[in-house]
Amino acid sequence: MLLSSIYTFLLCFTNCFFFKVSCSTSEFRLEGDYLLGGLFALHESDLVTPVFTPETTECVWHSTSKSGYQMMQVMRFAVEEINNSTTLLPNVSLGYEIFDQCSNTRNFHSVLSFISKNVIALTGPYGSSRAITVAPLITMDLIPMVNYGASSYVLSDKLWYPSYVRTIPSNKNLIKMIIHIIQWFGWNWVAFLGNQQDLDGLNLFNKYIRNTGICLAYQEGLSLNTNYSQTLKKIDELNINVIVMFTWPQYATKMIKAAIANNIQDKVWIASQHWAMNKQLPTEPGIGKIGTIIGITEKLLSLPGFNEFVYKARGTTDDGHNDRAESEVQGRNKTCNQVCDHCSLLTAEEIINENPTHSFAIYAAIYTIAHGLHKVLQCDMTECHKNTLVKPYMLLGEIKKLDFLLNGRQIKYDDHFDPTISFAVVLWRTDVNPPQFEMVGSYEKHQEIKLTINNSLLLWHNNGSVPFSNCSAECKAGYSRKPEGFHSCCFSCEKCPPNTYVNFSGDPYTCFPCEENEWSDEGSTTCKTRSVVYPEFTEIPSIIVMFSAACLIILLIAVFWLFAYNYNTPVVKSAGGSMCLLMLTSLILSIISVFFFFGKPTFVFCLLRNAIFDFFFTVCISCLTVRSFQIVCVFKMAAQFPKVYSLWVKHNGQWLFIAFSSFIHLISCVIWMTVDPVKVIADSWTFKDQIMLICEMGNTITFTIVLFISWFLGFLCLLFSYMGRDLPKNYNEAKSITFSLILYYLTWIAYFTASLTTKSKYIIIFNAVAHITSINGILFSYFIPKSYVIIFQPQKNTPAYFQTSIQNYTQTISRS
Repeated sequence: MLLSSIYTFLLCFTNCFFFKVSCSTSEFRLEGDYLLGGLFALHESDLVTPVFTPETTECVWHSTSKSGYQMMQVMRFAVEEINNSTTLLPNVSLGYEIFDQCSNTRNFHSVLSFISKNVIALTGPYGSSRAITVAPLITMDLIPMVNYGASSYVLSDKLWYPSYVRTIPSNKNLIKMIIHIIQWFGWNWVAFLGNQQDLDGLNLFNKYIRNTGICLAYQEGLSLNTNYSQTLKKIDELNINVIVMFTWPQYATKMIKAAIANNIQDKVWIASQHWAMNKQLPTEPGIGKIGTIIGITEKLLSLPGFNEFVYKARGTTDDGHNDRAESEVQGRNKTCNQVCDHCSLLTAEEIINENPTHSFAIYAAIYTIAHGLHKVLQCDMTECHKNTLVKPYMLLGEIKKLDFLLNGRQIKYDDHFDPTISFAVVLWRTDVNPPQFEMVGSYEKHQEIKLTINNSLLLWHNNGSVPFSNCSAECKAGYSRKPEGFHSCCFSCEKCPPNTYVNFSGDPYTCFPCEENEWSDEGSTTCKTRSVVYPEFTEIPSIIVMFSAACLIILLIAVFWLFAYNYNTPVVKSAGGSMCLLMLTSLILSIISVFFFFGKPTFVFCLLRNAIFDFFFTVCISCLTVRSFQIVCVFKMAAQFPKVYSLWVKHNGQWLFIAFSSFIHLISCVIWMTVDPVKVIADSWTFKDQIMLICEMGNTITFTIVLFISWFLGFLCLLFSYMGRDLPKNYNEAKSITFSLILYYLTWIAYFTASLTTKSKYIIIFNAVAHITSINGILFSYFIPKSYVIIFQPQKNTPAYFQTSIQNYTQTISRS
């Protein structure tokens, strides 16, 4: 009560000392059961001056706003329509009190008047700064303030503005739609012109373009004192072809006229809903040269019956004019901002043809209040409970729960009292007479955002193609961006090197390296999977080698059986006897290693393919070495060194040598496999499109020791064979051993040379072939000739034949 009394006192003070006139006019006031408030800018203050004392202003002294007057008529039309309705608020009448809100800071008396007269809700004022100024006084008592023209996102904060409701989307949604349109056409170099008094749109635009690839090349807050020509000059110098005009109609008008005057051409102008449906600008001479104008507005919904209401209110018919206008101007007294002298000069056509952008929003605001009141009064189809005490907060609670259709449009509010979003994209068709606004797209947000634009309807100013407004031309596929300057949209292009790729949807500024199992050519946008290669069991070369190894094993087993069966014959005895069987066993075990060269290599495969062959083949060579030495020793050294020969025979020197050399080699193999064991490596550097799975040989030093022992034994074998080159034919193995060992050396020299100079999976097959070749050398030069004698020349496999051979050798030596 105390607060209400203060407001009443302030209101009376304002009325007495500032106006001293009566406040009565039918257009601004209507009696009813429940009173609504309305704030409309019927006049516009051209200059904004600082206020140092509490004062008000007489709006009538400022320029008349046709759009403001048209908005007021929409409210009056909505109230009349509701009062005439038999289903909405039956037997209840709505009244209203309307004030001219032409100033941000000098119209508080209208708000105080609303509070003192206990209005249940009000609509308006137009503009965020005006709404923010008066909202604290209204929302203090939770009076629903259903606004039609203030889109600042700040007003969505219910902590500060608990009873603020709006029927137009917030700037947040408007800005997001503008950003979606810019992205739709692929632009990223834009200018944003907002209001100097309200930078909400500019701040939101800066916030939401982050991480979108859009660069704000130029920004400015406009005012009536802005040098518009200078602003356009700066925009043109920066080669900006898309200009977002998120500003009030008066500023947009000045900017468009300045663009025409300064011969600014071929730009894309994105008009915010504040001036997107301006009816005067499209008729400006030369506007077609400045480029393409795309407007953002709510989907235009007609108000059935509004035109008739306007004609009736003006006292005219469709073809008539207001003949009373001049007399009303002369006879009307100026009252407390509830008068608009020059509004009477407006014809019905002028009002109807005014910018309809906010018409449905005002219409929806009044119907929102009416539907909320319908709920509070518990109305049915015939009557309402008028005896219900209506408090503003009760009405606010019902408004929050509303969900109804109005002219086919859903009216519903979220937790911030913001409405459902439904925008239209319109194209200014200035090429036709009269100019038209053609709807070319829509923007809906229900569960998710859906932007649709019919590109075929857009008649661009440059021969129909989408204008270019980018700081830099987009890089070709496979090229990464190299930033230049402050803006991320400005860049040069660099080709990505091999085995890298650029991902335009992720980070177009970086050439990312491919994974180890992938590859790419120079200038790629994706990586290809490398094929993993190794000798497979099913390949023709592999089958041939394995078949050869299998045949060789069969042959070795056959020879082993042949020698074992003929163990006591001279040929077998002269070849080494039991030592031959050890050699054949070693060769059989060696050839098994060949099968581990095929299939996907593993640690076990790598271990067996090398260790088995190296050890058992070295055992075979040690047998050959000691066999060569033993023959030389019997025929040439026994007589010269009888004691040494005696000790050799007595202690089985040949077996001691074989055991010792084999043990040393076994120890070296164990060290080789344990110090730095062989392992599978993926060779991804030899071929760009392949990964070769190969077995690394392990520690170089230990591997060299293992190889050296084998090769050194072979050298000794060659030496002893050469010393026995003149021995009896049946005991002379020089040619066969020399051939087998030279073949062994040449094979492995060829293999190591090829492996150092060539990288291929066939080198692995060559390694297996080297194993087979080495074994074949010994088999076919040492064992096959003896097997031939055993099978096909049995006459030479007798003690007598061998004795004759020894006698002939003795005679030859004695004669020499």
